[in-house]
Amino acid sequence: MANPRVLVVEDDADLRRLLRRGLDEEGFDVTTVARGSEAIETVAKGAPDALVVDIGLPDADGRDVCQALRARGVEAPVLFLTAREAVSDRLSGFNAGGDDYLTKPFAFAELVARLRALLRRAGAEARTVVGDLRLDPAAHAAASGEASVQLTPTEFRLLGSLAAHAGDAVRRRELVRAAWPDGAIVHDNTLDVYVARLRRKLRDLDSAAEIRTVHGVGYQLR
Repeated sequence: MANPRVLVVEDDADLRRLLRRGLDEEGFDVTTVARGSEAIETVAKGAPDALVVDIGLPDADGRDVCQALRARGVEAPVLFLTAREAVSDRLSGFNAGGDDYLTKPFAFAELVARLRALLRRAGAEARTVVGDLRLDPAAHAAASGEASVQLTPTEFRLLGSLAAHAGDAVRRRELVRAAWPDGAIVHDNTLDVYVARLRRKLRDLDSAAEIRTVHGVGYQLR
């Protein structure tokens, strides 16, 4: 699967460039526009997996843009950016169909964390399937055919991150961020140990799926 596609709708050129560069480094496929009308035109060509929308756009209120997209059947989660802190402003954003709200100025790490959480919730009900390998979030298990193995929470998050980008090389730091809580001290060999455990469990399943090492980058599930 490709990296999550994120559309950033922000009229501040400096912030727009910062978000594009930062989100790209975090593994997102980023498209940026400066106006609400451009956002609607861009989404009409193909809906992204999530949107980051500034409320104060030059040609429209970001909340109106969100409502217009919802009316067109776009269900991708929307994270609003705004300088407004009033509760009434936040409530109006949710009423317009927004899913989260971040007040400027904000920490980039928080934006990434909120965006990842929205993407996880958007796909939380679905089982992940890669070839003959199935991941079941409700059971915290991996299965192939009639066989299944239990995974620890860390193993499940790690394998889930690889499965979400099946066929692509996933950077080590992205795997660490997906599998361990923020602030956790994770040594390089710790990640390698967990990958080794997952490889053994995949062999126990007799699954055709395998985790390959991509030297200098990270790991890949194929």
